[in-house]
Amino acid sequence: MSLTLSEQLKREQLSYPQTLLHHLQRLRHFVTVEGEEKLQQWKNLIEKENFQPSTRNLAYYLALRQEDIRDLQLALMPWGLSSLGRIESKVLPTLDAVIATLGAVCHQEASLLPKHPPLEAFFQGDQLLASHSAEVFGLPSPRRRVRIMVTMPTEAATDPDFIAQLLRCGMDCIRINCAHDGPKEWQGMIENLREAVKNPENLVNGHTCKVYMDLAGPKIRLEEILAPQSQTRLYQGDFLLLTTQPPHTAHPQYFQANCSQPEIIPQIPVGAKVWIDDGHIGAEVIAIMPEGLLLKITHAREKGEKLKADKGLNFPDTVLNIDPLTAKDRQDLDFIAENADIIGYSFVQKASDIETLQLELQSRLGDAWRQKAIVAKIETPLAVKNLPELIIHAAGKQPFGVMIARGDLAVEIGYQRLAEIQEEILWLCEAAHIPVIWATQVLENLVKKSIPSRAEITDAAMAERAECVMLNKGEYIREAVTILDDVLQRMQSHQAKKTPQLRALHSWV
Repeated sequence: MSLTLSEQLKREQLSYPQTLLHHLQRLRHFVTVEGEEKLQQWKNLIEKENFQPSTRNLAYYLALRQEDIRDLQLALMPWGLSSLGRIESKVLPTLDAVIATLGAVCHQEASLLPKHPPLEAFFQGDQLLASHSAEVFGLPSPRRRVRIMVTMPTEAATDPDFIAQLLRCGMDCIRINCAHDGPKEWQGMIENLREAVKNPENLVNGHTCKVYMDLAGPKIRLEEILAPQSQTRLYQGDFLLLTTQPPHTAHPQYFQANCSQPEIIPQIPVGAKVWIDDGHIGAEVIAIMPEGLLLKITHAREKGEKLKADKGLNFPDTVLNIDPLTAKDRQDLDFIAENADIIGYSFVQKASDIETLQLELQSRLGDAWRQKAIVAKIETPLAVKNLPELIIHAAGKQPFGVMIARGDLAVEIGYQRLAEIQEEILWLCEAAHIPVIWATQVLENLVKKSIPSRAEITDAAMAERAECVMLNKGEYIREAVTILDDVLQRMQSHQAKKTPQLRALHSWV
């Protein structure tokens, strides 16, 4: 990469230790002032004493990331100092250590420098993350840090050995998706788990297994579909009328389908993008009609796409004003509050959504609601933007985690941005010492077809930077848990969050 003359001069000036020290001291001042201002906004929301240090670190991290410090990082490297690239869990100790060391190099008067932090300051963030993760998922396996969560199929309710086998393969947490089955099946799954953990031979990890239950949330879907006569597939350039009511009469030109959440139809403007069936079909709103929205299909395979009922709808350009808790969710919460260790919260987007769920739990559990863990599923651009506030409102009061719901999130933000946003969520949660669940299509080919793709093995290896990995259900789920358990054990000796672990490379020595 070639640099302009001004960029070269800037980097040369930064290479002088006195100049570099001045920039670092200015940065530290900005981080503490801005961070303390943010803390003042949050202080009345933090009721958990052990989340106070995490709140301060998150506030300082958000202040730090307002600045572009790439030139500073490069200038620090020749001096053998931390380049600040792994600062997430320990913002102020890292800055203070670098400034104190560089100040000694410059023979700066000690009274003008921060004291070099004690050793324990560099590990407090890791310890808090481990503690907060244990509050949500229980203690980790002695053989690996990252937990494995498995989505339960209906058979788990009736086959007592199904869960026992998964425990022996390395499962740490069961996931019950409340969009499927019902209280009878959910109860059967939980009872089979409780029986399985009574047998020490099933607990190869030496600890118990948590119950995670996912609220279905206001998933927006297609319901009844009516195609034009003699047409079975949608092609690019075709039209779809998205209606508030079920269609009754076929239209000679338009496909028609009603929406499961008709109240969102008036919120969608002309020009808005719409994605259908996890992004397989793309469309744009071209007109607002009395019946609903007229969409023009912009993305479809050459051979066309079949439009099917119950497929999801995403509106990435539109901030939808929609209650994250449906009537069904509130009914399901009666069971979930009593039986789940962890509650997965779908379509959570803003701080008031967190408060809504907390009030629902309080009405069912009294003061005990504070012991119930919740996990916010991050699946929209608004949820990404509001993530710091979601963390503060939730983790300030109860055990809390974040799920990177990569399915809907990819459709909402665009596949090309998924890797970038995934990284940013991981960094932000590490700064807040909050556990993360790596979810959606992990080892999907292996789970369903018994043979993994090369790419998904790499994806599973990268999941070591989270605190939990979620697998979906499939015929070969036992094999998938076994392989994931092995991959995660191997990777933890090479990587811890963003930090490489330089284990001896026995392949070449």
